[in-house]
Amino acid sequence: MNKAGDIDMSVGTARPLAAGAARPKGPAKPILKGVGLDAPFFSDKNRAFWVLQSIGWGGYFILRSLSGLANSMGAMFIVHALLLTATGYSLTLLMASLFRRLIAMRVLWTMILSFGTVLVAAGTFSVIETWSYATFLKPDYQPAGLEYLGALLLAFVLLVAWSALYYGINYYLLLEEEIDQRAQLEHQASSAQLAMLRYQLNPHFLFNTLNSISTLVLLKQTERANAMLARLSSFLRYTLANEPTAQVTLAQEVETLKLYLEIEKMRFEDRLRPHFRIDAQTIGARLPSLLLQPLIENAIKYAVTPSETGADIWIKAERQGRGVRIEVSDSGAGTSADLASHPSTGVGLTNIRDRLAQAYGPAHGFTTRSNENGGFSVIVDIPFDGRADSQFKESE
Repeated sequence: MNKAGDIDMSVGTARPLAAGAARPKGPAKPILKGVGLDAPFFSDKNRAFWVLQSIGWGGYFILRSLSGLANSMGAMFIVHALLLTATGYSLTLLMASLFRRLIAMRVLWTMILSFGTVLVAAGTFSVIETWSYATFLKPDYQPAGLEYLGALLLAFVLLVAWSALYYGINYYLLLEEEIDQRAQLEHQASSAQLAMLRYQLNPHFLFNTLNSISTLVLLKQTERANAMLARLSSFLRYTLANEPTAQVTLAQEVETLKLYLEIEKMRFEDRLRPHFRIDAQTIGARLPSLLLQPLIENAIKYAVTPSETGADIWIKAERQGRGVRIEVSDSGAGTSADLASHPSTGVGLTNIRDRLAQAYGPAHGFTTRSNENGGFSVIVDIPFDGRADSQFKESE
């Protein structure tokens, strides 16, 4: 297809099958492949044009011949019909070559020039048909002047029908291509937005950890600084190995959270008390990579950091019907209203909502509340998509 989306007359390569396109299976597949029917008809636009062109004018020849024979026009009518078929076939090839350029123009000019082209082609067709009739069927008939245009109306109707079919198919293919391109652009935009949200979350943790390492170096606690650097390296290796738009199992997400908490525990020691209560039936649930890490980070920032005795953080997951409910809660003193109104929590919570919306659409839930421990809880509900077979034991 050229830039306008029409059936190209030149030999070209076939358009690849769209993702998810159905292919024939079973015993009929070798037969279909042998006749070129194992792929969508318009996947090879060049082949589709020649097939339709040949079938159309082949049908015209058969019908015209049968009509003549039925009206006792004699065997020579077949020669007449064959000449008309060759004329129509050739004229429409020339028309297609011109239409391929006209289709890229403004609609008004396309209509005007196409009408003129059809009129000229119909006149040519009528002249040849009149000459053939006088030559093969009525040798004593000598047409002159406007008599050569006696078949103009029928030729015009025939070529208008051919042109309508040509433009109809090509505009359909153009629309289909634009829909595919729009779908690809929307997917790319969605992926870019998810990547932006993911990258927007990562720097908070990275800056905090680097500040902690810098403090340990200043305090000459090199062993702890080296250990934190090693854990940070492992954590970053994991985050860089996963695409920002990728989904991971809950089991993988929990292991990543444990690695993250090991780093933070070197900062807060006994003040940070994490607890994992993960139902084994939920480990195969898939969710956006590093979705829960900002929630843990918020809990550390607003529950652990302000308190001299620290705080407990619970990460719970359990089956809820056809979905999974994940709750991250703490025992800090912050309330839902306080945290939601804090200027530095808006980005993290908003981004998590956006990532959930991108991943699941309306099939998710996101709520915040004050919990029975006096702290803050975030509850995430997602559809269950279990594809993990590994065993995952509940830990605390």
